[in-house]
Amino acid sequence: MPPPLLFDLSTIDLTAEPVFDRQAIEQVNPQRYEMQQLDGILWYDKPKSLILGYKDVTDREFWVRGHIPDRPLMPGVIMIEAAAQLSSFFLKKVFKEPGFIGFAGIGGAKFRSTIEPGQRLYLLGQIINYKKRGRHTHVETQVQGVVNGTMVFEATVAGMQI
Repeated sequence: MPPPLLFDLSTIDLTAEPVFDRQAIEQVNPQRYEMQQLDGILWYDKPKSLILGYKDVTDREFWVRGHIPDRPLMPGVIMIEAAAQLSSFFLKKVFKEPGFIGFAGIGGAKFRSTIEPGQRLYLLGQIINYKKRGRHTHVETQVQGVVNGTMVFEATVAGMQI
């Protein structure tokens, strides 16, 4: 049985315009083309270290043709990449961390359901560990992926300033 969601999605207007759109994300995150896995940020609460972003999964994704032919399923590694991009954006834009935040690790990943083209993947995140040592920053973010009200994955992603 999945854990409870990090926050109640019913309290957020999921149809609202994003607080940060794809162009705003591109000003912060360096990923481009087929590796850009974050389309918008709908909401965040800096004091509670909570954020809600999304990825609109389309039939034009680079993995559709080969994973899996006749039944395209979003690879778990791409779900984790989307989670890492959410965490990096949050740290850089909202918490004003300078420099590049690189992927440093993953823990507790569980994949609970599939994601297919035509679905919106909501990414719920909460920073659970944020350490600054001199010029270096390390962050851990608990992330959950939700599609149509169902948790499809959960993980903790770690990032560090590079």
